[in-house]
Amino acid sequence: MNSKLQMLSFDERIRLVEDLWDSIASDQQALALTTEQKAELDRRLDAYELDKKRGQLAADVVSRIRRRL
Repeated sequence: MNSKLQMLSFDERIRLVEDLWDSIASDQQALALTTEQKAELDRRLDAYELDKKRGQLAADVVSRIRRRL
């Protein structure tokens, strides 16, 4: 690991990662979708609009999986 990064506290390194991630997320142009990805998203949206099922909360799914283990 970079020795300069080691000098930062754990909290400072976490904040640095969060800031870096936020800067990436805010630059939507850098995350351009391919034509195939756009088509797949459109297909999934169309399927959702026909089905109208809202899905399930992640916490509910995890609870159900844990009960089965």
